[in-house]
Amino acid sequence: MRSKILKCSVCGRYTLEAICPVCGEPTLITKPARFSPEDPYGKYRRALNREAI
Repeated sequence: MRSKILKCSVCGRYTLEAICPVCGEPTLITKPARFSPEDPYGKYRRALNREAI
């Protein structure tokens, strides 16, 4: 699931592009995925977040 609106990781502007048209940095998804107790991939997503820290 992917949101249509993205936010620049540097300047904080909102855009629909994968790369910010103002500063050229990559954009991020603005909101997290919906929570589901039956989420089959939750374990992997949490492990990936721990690796990134």
